[in-house]
Amino acid sequence: MEIQDTKSTLQVEPRNEEKIKKIWKTAGILLAITVAEFIMAFTMDRGILLYALFIILTIWKAKYIMMEFMHLGDEVKPLFYSIIVPLIFLVWLLIALAKEGSDIFMMRW
Repeated sequence: MEIQDTKSTLQVEPRNEEKIKKIWKTAGILLAITVAEFIMAFTMDRGILLYALFIILTIWKAKYIMMEFMHLGDEVKPLFYSIIVPLIFLVWLLIALAKEGSDIFMMRW
């Protein structure tokens, strides 16, 4: 019987500058959106406009995170839409339930 050498060698790959730039670009975009949300939270009056902007920016950040970090940007479009469309309907459901709940509460008084 022959004895096999099972040593594994670690190979270091050179830095890929393109990937590093893409990571920094993604971090910068997410940081910019977060800073915009933060500034709006402390400068705008509470109301439907502020809440709508928060919802839109949050969905935009979630979409961008899915496209970049979950690598769905390289996948086929039906897979992407199978995740985004239910999210939009879920947000709509939450808004509708909150509206109906407040209307029912107001009818009781």
